[in-house]
Amino acid sequence: MSVSDAITRLVDFFYIPPIRSLIPHRLFRYGACGALNMTLDSVWYFLIYHFIVCKRFIDIGFVTISPHIASLIVVFPITFFTGFWLNRNVAFKATELKTTRQLMRYALTVAGAILLNYLCMKLLVDMCGVWATPAKSITTVVSAVYSFLAARYYTFRDFRRI
Repeated sequence: MSVSDAITRLVDFFYIPPIRSLIPHRLFRYGACGALNMTLDSVWYFLIYHFIVCKRFIDIGFVTISPHIASLIVVFPITFFTGFWLNRNVAFKATELKTTRQLMRYALTVAGAILLNYLCMKLLVDMCGVWATPAKSITTVVSAVYSFLAARYYTFRDFRRI
C-alpha cells in the first residue's frame, strides 16, 4: 500500500455517518489534508522562528527581513510541496489533469496565498502588535479559506469537463 493510500484510508476512516450527511466526501478529504498541512506548517514555523531564526532580524544587504517574515520564507517550500502532494494524491485524487498543469495552477494560487500571508503578517505583527506565532495562526486560517476556494474552483478543476 502506498503512502497516499494509507493517508486516504486514515482520512476516510473518520468520514463517519453524521459527517457524511453534512460534508461532501471531497471537501472532507480536502479539510483533512489542509489540517495536516496546517499543523505541519505551524510546527515548522514555531521551530524555525524560535530555534533557527531565533527571533532575529536578517540583514541580506539590500533589505532587512523581520524574523516572522524570514520564518515564513523558510517554511514555505516545505508546506508548498507537502500541500500539493496531499491535494493531488488524497483530496483530488480523481482529477484527470496532468501533474504539471496542476502544479502550475497550484503555484499560481499559492502565489496569491503568499501575498495574503505577507499582508496579514505585516498587518497583525507590525501594525497591530500581535505576537508572531498567534498572528501566524490567524493568517493561516484566512489563507486556508482562500486556498480551499482556489483549489475547488481552479487548481484541481478540469475545465474540459464543464
